[in-house]
Amino acid sequence: MPPMEIDGFILHPGALTPDAQSILVEAVLAAAEIAPFYAPLTPWGKPMSVQQTSLGPLGWVTDKSGYRYADRHPVTGRPWPPMPQSLLDLWARYADPERPPDSCLVNLYRGEARMGLHTDSDEADLGAPVLGISLGDTAVFRLGGPGRKDPTRSVRLASGDINLLTGAARRAHHGVDRILAGSSRLIPGGGRINLTLRRARR
Repeated sequence: MPPMEIDGFILHPGALTPDAQSILVEAVLAAAEIAPFYAPLTPWGKPMSVQQTSLGPLGWVTDKSGYRYADRHPVTGRPWPPMPQSLLDLWARYADPERPPDSCLVNLYRGEARMGLHTDSDEADLGAPVLGISLGDTAVFRLGGPGRKDPTRSVRLASGDINLLTGAARRAHHGVDRILAGSSRLIPGGGRINLTLRRARR
């Protein structure tokens, strides 16, 4: 299917073959044995409904000290596992071949997990793209504008889809309203894994 673009939000439906999806899930779950999924806390002490881990030199973390990037897992204290080469290749193909990503946030959605409207604004260069890879159950993704109360629209992100936030969309509010449970059998135990690749530092 051809790409779809909405003001800098670019969706590549079915970009990954089923085999490529399976190989990527295996690599991510193997990395999670070293850097296990955990339930992060927001700065005001509320646990997030998604579980998270990271790959690469830096991981996005949140706790009472605020949102930031850190070079170690907040629970184990160990460095994050490296990104698989396949992720670096996807970044080079769809995002920015000149500057590789230094962070891959891994979100695991199960049950009622969701992600409220937010902007990705903890990176040093907000002009750098953000690349998302969907694996497993379909997500109902909501895309808005730079203001929290701007009009929004919903887009379904299925397993194997790749999306890119560039230009105006880089500052757009976005989130995940819900997961369509059972829409995929890719993830052991069910659910959705979303990989978000970024340039956290210049």
